[in-house]
Amino acid sequence: MEGLISPRISPVRAYCRQQYSCFVPKFIQTGTKRVSVSPIGMMKQPKSFNSVAASVQPLEASLMGGFDNTVPSKEVLEVWRNAKAVCFDVDSTVCLDEGIDELAEFCGAGKAVAEWTARAMNGSVPFEEALAARLSLFNPSLAQVQDFLEKRPPRISPGLDELIKQLRDNGTSVYLVSGGFRQMINPVASILGIPLENIFANKLLFGSSGEFLGFDTNEPTSRSGGKATAVQQIRKAHGYQSLIMIGDGATDLEARQPGGADLFICYGGVQLRETVAAKADWLPRDIMKEVEVSEESVVVIVIVKAKEFLLFSRDSPF
Repeated sequence: MEGLISPRISPVRAYCRQQYSCFVPKFIQTGTKRVSVSPIGMMKQPKSFNSVAASVQPLEASLMGGFDNTVPSKEVLEVWRNAKAVCFDVDSTVCLDEGIDELAEFCGAGKAVAEWTARAMNGSVPFEEALAARLSLFNPSLAQVQDFLEKRPPRISPGLDELIKQLRDNGTSVYLVSGGFRQMINPVASILGIPLENIFANKLLFGSSGEFLGFDTNEPTSRSGGKATAVQQIRKAHGYQSLIMIGDGATDLEARQPGGADLFICYGGVQLRETVAAKADWLPRDIMKEVEVSEESVVVIVIVKAKEFLLFSRDSPF
């Protein structure tokens, strides 16, 4: 799939909170047929949602050489430092996997669905068209979704859990804004301590016998431009002075517009989508491990490889 680079992933059975630590600036504190649809709340929940951590091979520096946004500008750092809310994409950002691809693979239609996902994330096809096409390839039943959730716990991207924890501890509001499905994202939010009301995602619809009916087209995230709408709704409802979107796909990039996100950070730690990365305000080589701020300087440490870091100060020429 052109424009899509997938690093090697080696699963490690462990609690992901033991993987990394990160620090965030303290002052961030600051139409007509009647059917019976199964509500999300009635869906059987697995007994436990212990996440599966994984080690991800960092993207090679050579793959990032064609981008001029791997070093954050002073303006980008300033927005990051003063963010009142951060919205995270879920698939291939907070989580290592694309949820719909994993569910499709579990149901026996993985390859065909993954090809559609690549097209949707690169922005080459309207998101709503890709979503409907992917679901039509395997029509998951309620029982299949429940079985999937029991057997495939979420795999949190290394470092993201600690980053989100620090943001929350420092008073920064955290949201999950995803084109995935709430039934599969609720467990992720629970693991990360994010309120369920802070989830903006799609909903799978099922009939009274658990048969697949489709998805809720009233959700803004079910269509292209939907994440921008969701982010605008979040900002308007809470009056956030500054808001950041972090993700890997074209729908995440769309959120950066007036009234929406002030900044789009392209997270390429799982997937690098070149057409999206080139337009990001900042393209870290991997998740920010540590951000330290003092009155005299700003130092941002970005993971490049196991023990290799880039340091930037406020007095730097960039």
